[in-house]
Amino acid sequence: MQLIIKRFSPELKADFFDFFDNRAFGDDSPYYPCYCDAYYLTPDEVLNGTGKRAKFFGGGKEGLRLALRESAERLIDSGIMQGYLAYDGDLAVGWCNAGDKSKYTRAGDLNPARRSKDDIYFENIVPGETFCAICFEVAPEYRGKGIAKAMLLRALKDAEAEGYKYFEGYPKAKDGFSALDFTGPMGLYLGAGFSEVSRTGKTVVMRKEL
Repeated sequence: MQLIIKRFSPELKADFFDFFDNRAFGDDSPYYPCYCDAYYLTPDEVLNGTGKRAKFFGGGKEGLRLALRESAERLIDSGIMQGYLAYDGDLAVGWCNAGDKSKYTRAGDLNPARRSKDDIYFENIVPGETFCAICFEVAPEYRGKGIAKAMLLRALKDAEAEGYKYFEGYPKAKDGFSALDFTGPMGLYLGAGFSEVSRTGKTVVMRKEL
C-alpha cells in the first residue's frame, strides 16, 4: 500500500464522490447511504431541506442517497466541508471529516432529524480556537492498516501549525472494538494523547491541548 494523506479541497471532489459512491460501504454497512454531511445540518435543514429533496428524487434509500449527495456537493463547493482523504496511490480509500469546530452544528447521534440524548450541540464556538475530527470512514478492505490513525495525526499536525489551541474528537463509549466506529474509537484518541473531558449520553468528548 502506498499511503498518501491529502487535505480535502473542492478540487478533490471527484475523488470524494468516487470513494463514497464505490468503496466506502462495500461491506453492507448500516451507515449507507452517507456522504458525511449529517453533522453540518440542523434538524430543520434535514426535515425541510434534505428530507424534501429525498421525496423529490423518488423517496426510499435511493432518494435519500441522492439528496445527501446533493447536500454534500453544496457543502463542498461552498468550502464548508473540510477533512482529509487517504489514498492508496491514486485511489481514495479513506476519509476523515475534520475542521474548525465552528463549521459543525453538533456531534452525537448519526441522524440529525431527531434529537438524541447522545447529542452535543455546538453553540457560541469561537472560530480558530478548536479543531475537531467528527467522522472517519475507511474502505472495508483497507481497515486495520492504520489509515484512521494516519489521518488523525495529519489533522493534529495541521491544527497545531495553524495556531489552534485544542483538538477534539467525539467517540462513542462502548465495550470492545468495532470497525463501524465511524466517530473513531476511544483508543484512537487515547493513543494520540487525548484525554476525556466530558460525556453526554454515550458521546465522549476527547480533547488534546496543542
